[in-house]
Amino acid sequence: MSVATRIRRTGFALLAGAGIVSLSVGGAGAQSLDVALAQAYVNNPSLNSQRAGTRAVDETVPQALSGYRPTLAATASAGTEYGRADSGGQRTSGGLWPRAFALTATQTIFNGFVTANQTRNAESQVRGSRETLRNTEQTVMLNAVTAYMNVIQAIALLDLQRQSLAAFEQELRATRDRFNVGEVTRTDVAQAEARVADAQYQVSQAVANLSSARAVYRQVIGVEPGKLSTPPSIERVLPGSLDRVISTGLNHHPAVKASEFAVDAAMFQVKVAEGGLMPSLNVQGQLSQSYDQSFSVDAQGGAAVSLNLSVPIYQGGVEYANIRQAKELLSQARIEVDVNRDTIRAQAVQFWGALEAAKAQIQAAQAAVAANTLALEGVREEWRVGQRTTTDVLNAQRDLTNSQSALVVAQRDRVVAAYSLISIIGRLDAVALGLKVNVYNPVVHYNQVRDSWAGVRTPDGK
Repeated sequence: MSVATRIRRTGFALLAGAGIVSLSVGGAGAQSLDVALAQAYVNNPSLNSQRAGTRAVDETVPQALSGYRPTLAATASAGTEYGRADSGGQRTSGGLWPRAFALTATQTIFNGFVTANQTRNAESQVRGSRETLRNTEQTVMLNAVTAYMNVIQAIALLDLQRQSLAAFEQELRATRDRFNVGEVTRTDVAQAEARVADAQYQVSQAVANLSSARAVYRQVIGVEPGKLSTPPSIERVLPGSLDRVISTGLNHHPAVKASEFAVDAAMFQVKVAEGGLMPSLNVQGQLSQSYDQSFSVDAQGGAAVSLNLSVPIYQGGVEYANIRQAKELLSQARIEVDVNRDTIRAQAVQFWGALEAAKAQIQAAQAAVAANTLALEGVREEWRVGQRTTTDVLNAQRDLTNSQSALVVAQRDRVVAAYSLISIIGRLDAVALGLKVNVYNPVVHYNQVRDSWAGVRTPDGK
């Protein structure tokens, strides 16, 4: 059997022009990686949960804007009382049914710029939540790629272990036949039997690994895996050097962008806290009407407008503690930016190294597969003429299986490392990948609720 034939049987095919060996486990009609990513984009609960969280953060903007709007309050009271009055020697007594109604409107004129800074704080939180959503989307997409490739790898490894078991069983039958005619010893038979038993265990372990990979696939992507096809190379969209990967990641990775918006929000929160030391001014108007308040007056009404100024002098020190706390939180937010940048830089180096290592491993494994294939064929021929022992044949078969398995693992690692680098530069999302899905746009919900003055229903009708 030629090397090319053996490679095709174990599920490998060389991608022309791409320079990588693919793991082919499906033929016509097989599900592509893009389809799986689209399913994960729609079905993944973590991603859908983050979308809901982003919509919740959108509501902080109308909450802050409410500080610019007037407040209206209506009060009403009713009761009964017994009264007695003396006036000019005349005594009056009896029951009263006092009733009162009032409508009060209050408009803030100045509150130490608290409302303005709360609005800017909320808008920064919204921008940060969108970047957090993008980061979650990238994490889900990378998990989906990993789950997809793990299933392909598990299928290929299971196929290799089954072929290895079949080869060992064939060697066992041949060894027993030679033992029956006195050409080998009982020791040779026992060695072959041991290899068959070990190969049976390896098949069982591969089956368990495939079941686990399928379960994770279902968890991440939301459907059971069918026939999967080898994804095309995505390395062409990567920057040409590690330095460019790092610089692009530091400027565009959503985790870094989210932490930068968190700094903006923390800065405005400091100003909000400082507003607690400033005076506030509001205008208040009231309409009131009352009935049966006394024996002499049946009804009375009135209207009033007042301008109210409040100047804080000392409030127990809480306002100062709030300012100090906000400043420390601002310092923390700035440090988190550096933490995220260091993380991105370290991951870029890690994944770039993993990609280069996987490329080298593929080349080495391909050479090892070819050499071990020829070695196995030669050892078998020498064994037939008595120049090699049974152990030599069994070891050669095991070496071939190991090199084939190493090739499978290296292929999987190369694909995952490439997509990990795509994530580092901030392009592992539905738009950049060109997935055929209805792309979720968080701006739509924000525009729907930003200037809402009333209503308890969400835009989707809940």
